[in-house]
Amino acid sequence: MDNSLDQSGSKAFFLDRDGVINIDHGYVYKIEDFEFIPGVFEACKIISQAGFKIVVVTNQAGIGRGYYTEQQFNELTSWMVEQFEQQGVAISEVRFCPHHAESGIGRYKQECFHRKPNPGMLLTAAKNLNICLEQSVLVGDKYSDMFAGANAGVEALFYVTEAELEVKKSDFFIRCQSLHEAVTLFFD
Repeated sequence: MDNSLDQSGSKAFFLDRDGVINIDHGYVYKIEDFEFIPGVFEACKIISQAGFKIVVVTNQAGIGRGYYTEQQFNELTSWMVEQFEQQGVAISEVRFCPHHAESGIGRYKQECFHRKPNPGMLLTAAKNLNICLEQSVLVGDKYSDMFAGANAGVEALFYVTEAELEVKKSDFFIRCQSLHEAVTLFFD
C-alpha cells in the first residue's frame, strides 16, 4: 500500500475504544476497570511516526442506558488521553455517541447519525481535522465498526477478533487479532 501523505488532507487511524485500545469488560467507565491491551502504545507510536492522526470513535450506549454519565465518560477519556501523552502519543480527537434507539432513556433514546454503523463520528472528525477518509484506516472489533468505516468511505478496515484466523481478508475488511497486528499488516 502507498501510505505516504497526500496533499488533499491528512490521514488518520480511527480506533474503536473497547476491544481495540482497552479490554472490553462491558461498559467500562472507571479508571480502575480500564485495562490497556498489550501492544497498544507501541502500535500507536508507529501510527504517529508514520504521520497519521489518531482518532478514537466509540459508541457509548452505557451513557444512554443510564449506567454512567457523560461526565464520568469524559473523566475516563481525559485520563486515557493523558496515558497516551505520557507514552509520547497524541490522540487528535475522541468522538463518542451516547444514544441508543431501543435501550436509551430520556434524551438518549433516539436514532443517531453518529452511532456506528452510521458514519457520523468519522465524518465529523474528518471535517474537524481535515482528514482524507479514503486514505485513512479504521480498526474496530464489531461489524458496526466495519460498516461505519465503509459508510464513511474508509478503504482500509481491520476487524479485531480473537477467533482463529483461517482467512484474513474478507470482502471488505481484514481480520487481525490486535491493533498491533493491524498496524503491522497495514505498514507491511
